[in-house]
Order: sequence, then C-alpha cells, then structure tokens
Amino acid sequence: MGQTKRKLQAGEAAYGAWQMIGHPTVAELLAAEGFDWLCVDLEHTPIDAQTFENVARAVRPSGVDLLARLHGCDPLQTKTVLDAGAQGVIVPLVNTAQQAAEAAAMARFPPVGTRGAAFSRASDFGRRFRDYFLAHNEQVLVVPMIEHIAAVENLDAILSTPGLDAILIGPYDLSCSMGRPGELQHPEVQGALEAILDGCRRHGVPPGIHVVSTAASAVQEAVQRGFRFVGCGLDTAFVIDGARRVLGREG
Repeated sequence: MGQTKRKLQAGEAAYGAWQMIGHPTVAELLAAEGFDWLCVDLEHTPIDAQTFENVARAVRPSGVDLLARLHGCDPLQTKTVLDAGAQGVIVPLVNTAQQAAEAAAMARFPPVGTRGAAFSRASDFGRRFRDYFLAHNEQVLVVPMIEHIAAVENLDAILSTPGLDAILIGPYDLSCSMGRPGELQHPEVQGALEAILDGCRRHGVPPGIHVVSTAASAVQEAVQRGFRFVGCGLDTAFVIDGARRVLGREG
C-alpha cells in the first residue's frame, strides 16, 4: 500500500504535487522533494500515454505515489495509466453516484471491478502478475473530483459509494459552475466547500482540495480546515513564482 493511502486511512494529510508540463524531468524533480503523491494532469494538457509511461519510469525510484487525472470517467485510459505504473486515478467531473461507482469499478480487477488484466509494467511484465493482481484492488487509489454544483447537490449519494479513497475539490471549476468564476472567497463558494467538508465527515471519506496557490500558508490553511488529500500548486506556477522572485517581482 502506498504512503498516500496509509496516511489517509490514518486521518493524516497527504500532500501532492501537480504536473502540467509533459516532461519526465519535471516529474523527477517534483518527486524528489518529499511529496506523498504526484498527479500528472491528462485532462488539461497534451500529455499522452507514452509520455506518462516515461514519467512513471522517472519517478519510480522516489517512491512517490504516481496518480493520473484522467480525461473523464474513461475505463480505457484508466487501464492504460495503471498498466504503465500509476498507483491510482483522479477522475474529473463526477456528478452522480453512478459515475462514482463507475470510477471505483474501472480501476479494480474483477470480481469487484472491470479492469482488464495484462502483462504490463505494473506487474513487472508478468513476473509479479499474481501478487500484483491479488493486492491491487486494496492498494489502488480512486479519487473522484467534486467540481460542479451538481455534485454538491448529489453529495450524499456520491459519498455513499464504496471504493472511494478520497474526494478532490476542483475549486475553480466549482466556482464557474456556480456563476462565480474564480471568486473562491465568495460566500456561496465557501458555503459549498463547507457542505462538502461536512458530507465527508458524515460519510468518513477523506476530503481533498487542489490549492492552486504556491504559498505554504494556503496549504496549511486547507489542512487546518480539515482537508486531507491536498494538491499543492502547479509545476507551471512554481516556475512563474521562482522567476518573479529572482526579478524582485513577487506578487
């Protein structure tokens, strides 16, 4: 079992980096900094399956839990990234209990899931096939994204779905769906965040949020608020912020 899942089950915070730049060296740099997980964003970037496989090779020595944000609730893409060596998937725009159940199933082998088995990098090309198959369903990490007001309205049904290891709020998408694009501090948006936190407490599902800001204080504020699966910044934002600091243009 990866460190991320162990921490979540223990009620601890698990910190992740977010990769938008499609290069294995970027993943290698981030993975060596002590994050629990690294998410490669396949939804909003041109990163393809071959690049993802190269990223998996690059981060393997670090022990970081490699995750992929998918295009959507896509069983084929799920199989591709898990075969390449991902420890789990982040599934965008999960708005219903049915979609949550599909997300949980597509990442797991039968009889509880629908993932197809293969001799792939994940099972050391078949050399660890049986051990990998027997352990995978318990070890894989499945995280649906709550990023639309429709998901908030269906929250109890979504959180009642078996097989979810955490949820992840996409705050910008959520604000857009509420007619408040980017207004993350608006009372209506903050009210939706509190409703999600309350729902997670009731159902025992670790709440998560992507803190897009690169400020350490913003990450710690999220943890103090109760979030446990915490995405920290973006690789692109790290580059921009570093360049601005060198030029004396912070903020």
